[in-house]
Amino acid sequence: MNGPFDDAAELDKVVDRLSFMKLGIGLFTLLLLSLEPAVAQEHRGEHGVGGGHPPAHGPAPARAQPMHEQAPAGRRFADQPGHPEAPHVHADGKWIGHDSGRNDARYHLDHPWAHGHFSGGFGPGHVFRLAGGSRERFFFNGFYFSVAPADYSFCDGWLWTSDQIVIYDDPDHEGWYLAYNERLGTYIHVDYLGNS
Repeated sequence: MNGPFDDAAELDKVVDRLSFMKLGIGLFTLLLLSLEPAVAQEHRGEHGVGGGHPPAHGPAPARAQPMHEQAPAGRRFADQPGHPEAPHVHADGKWIGHDSGRNDARYHLDHPWAHGHFSGGFGPGHVFRLAGGSRERFFFNGFYFSVAPADYSFCDGWLWTSDQIVIYDDPDHEGWYLAYNERLGTYIHVDYLGNS
């Protein structure tokens, strides 16, 4: 036989090696496909909260509620196993905990927008990396905010120098915005302090 293979046995060995390689590639492909749901879950965060998935829009206005001086005793936010004990947003865009309505005294400001209106952009098309500060005064891109004292405990796990947040209008509380933390899937009420 004149060609790359001197006999049929040598050709059979090459075919066997190629078949083994095809089997290996096929198994590797199956492994990658089986990991895809786990990777997708990681991007949504544990139990469908956080993990880099900002809501498409802010919460709807809450129905009218009686005047609240403080949060109802024993208020719980972990509406499902594994969800945070803080106001949060489900992967389907449902806002949990934003239901106290306009009459909630905890979010009353005597001088709403005292430092002007935030103009850096709202919603998932405008993601900002925190650049420093604390709950009393934090900043990004030259914009400064403070957290509502009623929400202090809800931002204990925030990383003030690296977390990415998205700002939304608060439809119920005049002068407040909602800062959504992409990593945690939680949000807090924030007051705009200006850009200096």
